Amino acid sequence: MPPRASKKLAAPSDPDPYVIVDFVFERGLLSISIKNIGTRPAFAVRVRFSHKLMGCNGSVDVSALPLFRSLEFLPGGKDISTILDSTVSYFRSKQPVQITANISYRDSRGKKFSNSIRHNLEIYRQIAYAPQPTNLG
Repeated sequence: MPPRASKKLAAPSDPDPYVIVDFVFERGLLSISIKNIGTRPAFAVRVRFSHKLMGCNGSVDVSALPLFRSLEFLPGGKDISTILDSTVSYFRSKQPVQITANISYRDSRGKKFSNSIRHNLEIYRQIAYAPQPTNLG
């Protein structure tokens, strides 16, 4: 009987980049975070929101920031975030609460990825929090 060929086990490769967009609630503030939860870098990261997101008391179109339109490099495991608004201001100005983030990006070989994440910001409307004390002097 001929000897059996041994199968080489392939070394596990690092997972591809995986970019998500999350809304973060912290002590009455809403932030938007772009995170690469994969281990490899993501390139040409673009985020399109289903609605315009007006923050800073309704004075800034946060969804149009360069962060969401021209992020060229996002290392694996890294996140970048920006403040959207206080929850009080956001809900008072009747901003959208059902938001979809459409995310596209490439890996180092040029392979394209995309995903969509639906968010319901209504869940943050009635969360109680203690404001941080301010240092006035």
